[in-house]
Amino acid sequence: MISEANALRGIIDPFDAMLARLDDCEVMVELLEIEEDEAEIEAGDKELSTQLATVQKLFEEMELKSLLGNRFDANSCYLTINAGAGGTESCDWASMLYRQYVRFVERQGFKHQVLDMQDGEEAGIKSVSMLVEGPYAYGLLKAERGVHRLVRISPFDSAGRRHTSFTAVDVVAEIDQTVNVEIIDSDLRVDTYRASGAGGQHVNTTDSAVRITHMPSGIVVQCQSERSQHSNRDKSMKMLAAKLYEWEMDKKRKEVEKFYDPKGAIAWGSQIRSYVLQPYTMVKDHRTNAEVGNAQSVLDGEIMPFLEAYLKQNRTSES
Repeated sequence: MISEANALRGIIDPFDAMLARLDDCEVMVELLEIEEDEAEIEAGDKELSTQLATVQKLFEEMELKSLLGNRFDANSCYLTINAGAGGTESCDWASMLYRQYVRFVERQGFKHQVLDMQDGEEAGIKSVSMLVEGPYAYGLLKAERGVHRLVRISPFDSAGRRHTSFTAVDVVAEIDQTVNVEIIDSDLRVDTYRASGAGGQHVNTTDSAVRITHMPSGIVVQCQSERSQHSNRDKSMKMLAAKLYEWEMDKKRKEVEKFYDPKGAIAWGSQIRSYVLQPYTMVKDHRTNAEVGNAQSVLDGEIMPFLEAYLKQNRTSES
């Protein structure tokens, strides 16, 4: 499988790169030991420090990937953001989170494709679903699944009052045909509608967008990214299969959850992280207690500290 080969390369290539850098450092140390010119020694020390910093970064990346050993961690994923109750406030918060994840995805060198986006009535977005493609995209972003809370002075409140908004993020692994997910046609309701937003004359004048509802579970998926209704249906079915698989896994995990103390590592349906912009700035993950004081950097996509803390905490909790 190409995806499996890419995942293996994602481990082997950084390891080889780290070994090569270490060899270079060893040679530089040997040369500096026999160097007599002080200017050359000083320049060599600076170069050696730079090389060692690179080695340290490669090691940290490898250490992180050592935590990504579960079944679908190496896969791409579907990420969905849904604004909570609160109207314009929550829709604006959903758009902020969308920007945050796009920035993170770009930094990681991943690709992303928006499958469906519903704009808010006044500002922001009601919901957005996107496919994030890249090695270990799911393994990293699975930490983001849950409710995200924002506290700030509302830009939409003329009285300048502080508001709290909630937005839900869902992340499921993209699965292939080796995973058997039974979907019965009679359990589905398929609706077509006219795509919204930019996309060309054909997209906006035909009922090419597809919404599929799985009646037993209540799961709804939709796609309007393609010009063809057939293509949108195909992508919707793939996303539905992924969400149904995760839905079944959730039911099994909830059965296990009752054996844990309420303060234990397994918890579902609660807020996972708070982003406080007023009266102070702080982003705190309630599962791991990881904190970052620079809230703006987090909103600009610097979420890796939270992902690492989650993975380290849960290295033994997942089967």
